[in-house]
Amino acid sequence: MRVLGVDPGLTRCGVGVVDGVAGRPLTMTAVGVIRTPAEAETAERLVGIERGMNEWLDAHRPEVVAVERVFSQHNVRTVMGTAQASAVAMLCAARRGLPVAQHTPSEVKAAVTGSGSAEKAQVGAMVTRLLRLSAPPRPADAADALALAICHIWRAPAQGRLQQALVAHRRKGSTR
Repeated sequence: MRVLGVDPGLTRCGVGVVDGVAGRPLTMTAVGVIRTPAEAETAERLVGIERGMNEWLDAHRPEVVAVERVFSQHNVRTVMGTAQASAVAMLCAARRGLPVAQHTPSEVKAAVTGSGSAEKAQVGAMVTRLLRLSAPPRPADAADALALAICHIWRAPAQGRLQQALVAHRRKGSTR
């Protein structure tokens, strides 16, 4: 499976492509950051993210796009920009008919490090180890995008089985 992980942000939108299947060694195909100028208008920045996303989708042809689920308890202004960048990534994938998965930061941290409250440095270190890289990808947004892709590869089989079980249960209940 080839997954494009997206760590959304208006200034730096982390992107990373990972190939693999659960239970086997994973391979990083590409990693980077889509950047937009902080002084530009929001609409202009979103167009820049759309261009960058389309370039990544064209170049790497993922089967799935995994995007960080946006949430915030504090800074509403920051979360708005993150949510807008997230929506652009999901829209670009959906226009191509690609499935989009969303994972919370704690799900990603737990999948990659074993702890849902891991620090960014721990995530970067585990991404480096899991993908057999010589150094953690920089900036942290790039490492986070790879962590999203890894999380999806590892969680997708179990989520698929759970979804199938729920569908079967609903069908069984509707025939009574």
